[in-house]
Amino acid sequence: MRQDLERIALISDVHGNLTALEAVLDDIDARGITRIFNLGDYVGKGPRGKEVVDICRARCEVNILGNWDDFLPDPDRDYDSEAMAWWLAQLSDGQGAWLRGLPFSHDFLVSGRRVRLFHASPTSVHRRVRFDHEEAEFLEMFGNTPATGDGPLPSVVGYGDTHDAYYEVDRERRTLFNTGSVGNSLDDPTPVYVIVEGVYDSPDDGPFSLQFVRVPYDVEAELAVARAMGMPELEGYEGELRHGIYRKNILAGEAPGYHRRPRSAPAAP
Repeated sequence: MRQDLERIALISDVHGNLTALEAVLDDIDARGITRIFNLGDYVGKGPRGKEVVDICRARCEVNILGNWDDFLPDPDRDYDSEAMAWWLAQLSDGQGAWLRGLPFSHDFLVSGRRVRLFHASPTSVHRRVRFDHEEAEFLEMFGNTPATGDGPLPSVVGYGDTHDAYYEVDRERRTLFNTGSVGNSLDDPTPVYVIVEGVYDSPDDGPFSLQFVRVPYDVEAELAVARAMGMPELEGYEGELRHGIYRKNILAGEAPGYHRRPRSAPAAP
């Protein structure tokens, strides 16, 4: 007898963009999905980190540590950056400690596949793995580390961090995917999240799927809030939200994207 399939929404990298988060949550609710897992980076880049943290604490069954969640509220870090100090000041009492105390990863079973979620890599929230990785990096994503702990190895790994959604599978049925970003999606700036569907907590093979969902939202409304709040780096935020161009690349004349390795120039003939 076939068991009922369950859907879980995976969101990541909201980065203080409350307007995008609300649009994505509305879409999740309209689909009747009640379980939401969050892969981190709630704060920074956008103006309303406090509100995003409050909503994610209330709505997300699982919340995972991101790199911004680790370094922005670090009490041992001093900022000489106006933007960093501004984003930190938006957080309310206790939110920084909550963010830094989030778990590194989360494992679960669905349709006989062990899924592991983390923010950036199995070793650190500060180590980036881009979509154009080498095979060794692909295989490393499925290993246990001191950060993930011991236990059964995953056959499906999902992560965020690069703001670039993709899906990859090998002949051993190992599946690697990136959720993309809700609040700061690059290249295509439309917010994106993932739906995992299968028989939850089942060790037996069963139907399994991953679906990427892009949700349009009112970009200008979000920018108007950032402008009214006097958020620093507004020009960079506008470029990311309107055009999907990483803010550091605006000054570099649209250099290779945030998620890509810079390519060396071809050799002369």
